[in-house]
Amino acid sequence: MQNIDPIYILQPLIVIVICSVLLVYWYRKRHFHLMVLIYSLAAYAVAIGLKYAVQIPTINMVIDYFGDHSAGLGVYYGLQTVFFEVGIAYFVAWYAVKRGLLERKDAEGYGTGLAFWENAGLLGALSLLNLVIYYSVLSTNTALAQTLFNQLNANASYLFASPTQALGSVALGTLERVSSILFHFSWGYLCVLAAVYKKKRLFLIALPMGFVDFLVPFAAPGNLALFEAAVFALSAVSVLVAWYASKTVVKGLKSQSAIT
Repeated sequence: MQNIDPIYILQPLIVIVICSVLLVYWYRKRHFHLMVLIYSLAAYAVAIGLKYAVQIPTINMVIDYFGDHSAGLGVYYGLQTVFFEVGIAYFVAWYAVKRGLLERKDAEGYGTGLAFWENAGLLGALSLLNLVIYYSVLSTNTALAQTLFNQLNANASYLFASPTQALGSVALGTLERVSSILFHFSWGYLCVLAAVYKKKRLFLIALPMGFVDFLVPFAAPGNLALFEAAVFALSAVSVLVAWYASKTVVKGLKSQSAIT
């Protein structure tokens, strides 16, 4: 019986390592409060819960009305990320800053935390667990293995692709997760700074970053490499925008302080 290509296990492993290394890096550089991970988890969990609450009763209706690959569906996804993920990330950051629980040094940790829970937690760990289970079960000569093989062959046949195809899929999937890491980091970082410096324009800069999910309906097997490259480019721009906006605000505050 054919087994899944173990190359697929590399993707969640690589993403988990990237997220973990970033957390360690920013902790050593900024010495952020470890409670940042709890605040970022709370913001992310509430946002995902609200997304599910909205999508479960409405997604089929939206797809039936707009279509699978439509701007309408893109707006539907994009606005949810804008209001739920970015909006709640700001609310949690504002709440914590107001009570003296977060400060400037926690901004990078908060953004990295959001990226960690999305990519290493929800998508990384669960995907890794599933793939390891698939590989382990299919390695046995049992009725369960045959049943699992039939199900995967019908619903996830790409798992049985050639090593070359599998490696390409893993590369694109990893690039997608890296883009997600950069986006989450950018808007989480800006949300904390907006709360710390009381500059809502930083939050307004972060909000449109969530609209990246507008692009989700337009990903297709025929243009996947170009699609992921474009999304990665946007994620890199988001990091640059976040950095420049924060530097501009800090410079302005220093100028005001010097004048007074």
